[in-house]
Order: sequence, then structure tokens, then C-alpha cells
Amino acid sequence: MIPRPVLMLSALLIGGMGVAFAQTTASDLPIRDLEPVVVSGVQPGPGLWKVRRGDNTLWVLGTVSPVPRRMEWESRDVEKVIAQAQEVIEGPGVRIDADLGFFGKLALAPKAFGARKNPDGQTLQEVVPPDMYARWLVLKHKYIGDDRGVESYRPILAAMELYEEAIEDTGLRQGGLVWPVVERLAKQYDVPRTETMVKVMIQDPKAALNEFRTSKLEDLDCFAKTLQRLESDLGTMRDRANAWAVGDLETLKALPYTDQNEACLRAAAQSGVLRKRTGDIEEQVAARWLGAAEAALAKNRVTFAVLPMRELLKPDGYIAKLRAKGYAVEEPSIAAQPEAPEVPSEGMPPRP
Repeated sequence: MIPRPVLMLSALLIGGMGVAFAQTTASDLPIRDLEPVVVSGVQPGPGLWKVRRGDNTLWVLGTVSPVPRRMEWESRDVEKVIAQAQEVIEGPGVRIDADLGFFGKLALAPKAFGARKNPDGQTLQEVVPPDMYARWLVLKHKYIGDDRGVESYRPILAAMELYEEAIEDTGLRQGGLVWPVVERLAKQYDVPRTETMVKVMIQDPKAALNEFRTSKLEDLDCFAKTLQRLESDLGTMRDRANAWAVGDLETLKALPYTDQNEACLRAAAQSGVLRKRTGDIEEQVAARWLGAAEAALAKNRVTFAVLPMRELLKPDGYIAKLRAKGYAVEEPSIAAQPEAPEVPSEGMPPRP
């Protein structure tokens, strides 16, 4: 699904509007001695991972963020699977909502805006170390400009603003490429979708918002990792986006993955305001997706699912957990694409 980065978790509580996020949730790679480019036009995307239990198969598409802004995804392989599938499993994520009508949300809007700011009217310069703030100023001038309003933001929200502006300036975009296509295909072939998003209802939104406004988040790690990623990883992000677009799994494996989102999610999820109202969100999210995957493998001949690529590649990721439980896992291979099936569980036709 991948609508916004996990940085949005804090903004969910701030607004109380029920925004969703997923752990969220790319022709040739750039020639290094030239100006880096981001691929465009129609691209195939990566191959599908295959998880099996007996005759039942779960096909998994790995996603990355950001992706090339001007890329059009060629989704024929995915369409062939969804056309046969008995179920589509959505990506993992969290939705935090509050039981408020329109006027309730309107009444909270001024407080929500204030909650974006640091407690006691402090500025970023006052709450982050001097060396970190100096690095922030360089990046802010490059990607945001002279906007002074962001100087009052909490570090986690300032980091989110900076990251989004930098991505836009680099020929990339956060998402909106994969899930709209998957959703359309599921509707076209009348395939049931299983939502794995963990929904958390805030029962006391006014109290939670007031508490958040005066609380301090341990979000300097998030802020620091965002600066680090924008200073050193933009080229890698281009390469990763390009590799995803052309289906180059070996390059995706080889590229370092500095993900500031995990640090930002941890800062928001471990805040007292959220933790006492939600418990361990990360464990709940993993359990929900893995439970859906195992249930599908127990009953469906063919299932299609979406996961962030990092959960496919991490040694302790979701796919590694399924492998540890005895499920057979096969990585996609450009050299040996799955053959056309006699029955739905045996594979899918090769790319034309």
C-alpha cells in the first residue's frame, strides 16, 4: 500500500484524522562518471518471490520507496497471478484514528497544529546538537529554502518535511505506483483483499493531543539518520529505485540500506503517549501480516501479497520467518523465470 513513510506515525496522533501508513508501503543503472539519472518510461519492476506449502503458493511482490517519479510500471506478471488468485494480501501497516466527527476534528485543528511544534516554544536550534543543526541548515537551504516555520517543528516532523522535499527534487517519489495497480486488478478479477493493517482507536483524543503537545519525543536518532541519508544515500536511493524498476535483484541485495524510517517509527511508537494506548505496534503489525500469509497458504492454491523489499531481504524479515517455519521460499530469477502453469499453483507465464 505504501502511501507515506513511517515518519507519519507521530502525525497520525497529532491530527487524530486516521491517516494510514505502511512499512510502506526503477534501462541501465546510472553511469557513475556522469550526472546520475533516474529511469523513466515503462519498466517491468522486480520478479515475484514464491512461498510454498505443498501445492499452495504465495506470490510476493517486494516494493521500495522512493521510486522513479516518471516510471510507468509494466504489471503483466502481477496481473497473471492476480487473475488466478483466491486472495490478495495487502501490505503491513498501522492506522491510528479517533472517534471524532467533522466538528470534533475542526475543533482540534488549532491544537493539532500546535502539537507539531516543540514544547515550550523551543526551536530546532535549541533541541538538537550544534553540529547536527549546522548540517540541517545546509540541507534545509538546498531542499526547503528560507521557510522559517519548519524551525519550530519537532525533529521528527522537520525530518519528514526535509526528506519529502529532497525526494521530490531528486526525480523520485514516495509511492503511489504499485498499490493503485494491484487494487485495480483485484477489483477487475473480483479477488478478495485481506487488510493486514493494525487499527488503533484513540479513545481520548483531546487528552492524548494535550499530552503530546507537552511531551518530549526521543527522536534525535530519527533526525540524525534522516540527515545522514540525505547527505550520503541519495545516489544509492536512485540506484535502488532504478534496480527495482528493471528487476535487478542482485543490485538490490548489494546496495546498502540506510533506512531512517525505522528509527523514526521507533521514536514515535515508543513515546509514552502512543505506547500506553497501543502497546507494541511493531510486533502487532508483523503478527497480523504473517498470520494472514500463513492462513492463505493453508487454504489457497494461489495468493498474491505485497511487502516492503527490506522484509524480503532482511535475515530476520517476514520471509525469513516463514522460511524458519518450514515454508519453501524461492527468490525471483531473471535467468529462470517461472514457467506457464498447467494448474494455477505451479507458476506463471514468463515475461514476453
